[in-house]
Amino acid sequence: MLGLGVAAQGAGCVFMYGLPFLLPTLESDYGLSLAQAGVIVGAPSAGMLFTLIAWGWAADKYGERLTMTGGLALATAFLGLAAFSPHPAVLAVALALAGASGASANASSGRVVLGWFPREKRGVAMGWRQTAQPLGVALAGVIAPFALHLGGLRGALLAMTAICLVTTVCVGVFVVDPPRPAAVPGERTASPYRDPVLWRVHAASMLLVVPQFATAAFALTFLVSERHWDAGTASQVIAAAQLAGAGGRLLCGRWSDWAGSRVGPMRQLAVINGVAMLALAAGAQTGNALGSALLIAALVISMSGNGLAFTAVSELAGPAWAGRAMGGQNTAQNLVAAGTPPVLGALITGTGFGTAFALAGALALAASAATPGRSGLRRTELEAELG
Repeated sequence: MLGLGVAAQGAGCVFMYGLPFLLPTLESDYGLSLAQAGVIVGAPSAGMLFTLIAWGWAADKYGERLTMTGGLALATAFLGLAAFSPHPAVLAVALALAGASGASANASSGRVVLGWFPREKRGVAMGWRQTAQPLGVALAGVIAPFALHLGGLRGALLAMTAICLVTTVCVGVFVVDPPRPAAVPGERTASPYRDPVLWRVHAASMLLVVPQFATAAFALTFLVSERHWDAGTASQVIAAAQLAGAGGRLLCGRWSDWAGSRVGPMRQLAVINGVAMLALAAGAQTGNALGSALLIAALVISMSGNGLAFTAVSELAGPAWAGRAMGGQNTAQNLVAAGTPPVLGALITGTGFGTAFALAGALALAASAATPGRSGLRRTELEAELG
């Protein structure tokens, strides 16, 4: 079930977060600026904003299998439409609708993990679930150069459509909904948002999206335009970095299980993330030869801690509120994810990569300060962390 959940979310991530590999082609085919192409790249994330909580409600009411299957089927149809879009505006709308539909996997696959794994193993399990994004992006990095070579932009989008279609069939046939536990006496049912802890985790997660997307969205453009790499080679290196990031998510999950805390490792990793981004900014600004290596390192670090926040939110909210809290977490992250490519694209166009990377590093350090410490958790929340 975990493997199918990862596959479902990964199929969505292929097109939701793999579109940066198509940035140079979008610019040349449609005559767009980097900022305009960034709007298209952010379209799927923008579409997700309007449906994540609704898909979570559907999973609560109708089950994970039906929700994931229906959403991925719609995403497949809209991706096929995007492949034949005659105008960039039509392409952006079709991709936004595909993102809105594919959000079903984000909402439902998290419930599958929560339903089938106990708390003491959930850090690693959620780490596996969160590998879907880097694995999906890595797959996009592998197929994009070949698909572009064979069929251009349409060929790349059709390849993503095929992946989504195959995954839809597998999910519909093989996923089994987890058992729904009976209510436990004394279990939290009141809103966890009456206390600031969840709000702080949401806020820190939003800040950490910026360095993740600053590197993921513009890595190919930076390596090709600033470092004069071959596009195919750059895509393969970025794909390898995504795989390393997937491994980082598993290690962070194990770290949090061992530490008995999600927020502690999350706070420490945010500091490391900020330092890495500031070093990258300095390398990009000065043209240092280490700039390319720093970019890859920052890319891996920025995506490694994603599962920590997601697990913390689900556990701190409690079973009665986990679905809505995860929907809110995803919505908050994707709100920033949708805006990061166009905003940073405009900043890069005006002032260069160094300024954009420095801003991302500063926000990562701010995320460390926003993350609640163990001393700030109430007794019930500490019990949730310690299992």
